[in-house]
Amino acid sequence: MSIAVKICGLTTPGGVRAACDAGAAYTGFVFYPKSPRHITGLQAAALAALIPETIRKVGVFVDPDDDDLRQILGHIALDLIQLHGSESPGRLQQIKDNFKLPVIKAIAVADNDDIAYAKTCESVADILLFDAKPPISHKNALPGGNGLSFDWQLIKTTDWHRPWLLSGGLNENNVMTAITASGAKAVDVSSGVESRPGVKDSAKINDFMRILT
Repeated sequence: MSIAVKICGLTTPGGVRAACDAGAAYTGFVFYPKSPRHITGLQAAALAALIPETIRKVGVFVDPDDDDLRQILGHIALDLIQLHGSESPGRLQQIKDNFKLPVIKAIAVADNDDIAYAKTCESVADILLFDAKPPISHKNALPGGNGLSFDWQLIKTTDWHRPWLLSGGLNENNVMTAITASGAKAVDVSSGVESRPGVKDSAKINDFMRILT
């Protein structure tokens, strides 16, 4: 089995080195001030200097305007832009046109309505990412990285024409179950490999990656 892994929300040199050494295909940096994993463009640039060119660098944004994107891209050469807000297909296309970078569109999933929304984004996004939609009762929920999962069968039973990643509450104990249930060929992990919010744990990263090799 060959599963590509994105380790997201990296904030420290140790976390970056652990992700790279363990064989991650993607590294993710969060540029959303409300997240405990938020870092600045300057901090991300310093971390990116530790990443081999073979590992893709992803910037995670929530409903950014062009100035937000331009400011970050002035510091770090990202390989992909991940959009985790309520961006429309038209906005996805605008960002692709303006910044000449491929786009990952994150979709918060709870039911079939969310799958229908994902299909509207599929013709524009280069990659889709499926995460769990927090329930209304979940106060102060973030757009992602909440450690929640969803009904993986919703995406397995849909015919997708773009590559996609599975996210949402993944860890070493459930990732194989999630892959089997969803049919995922790529996964995104953040809170599942942390010792506390925003701090990656190298042992947990290694354990997670070892499950997939």
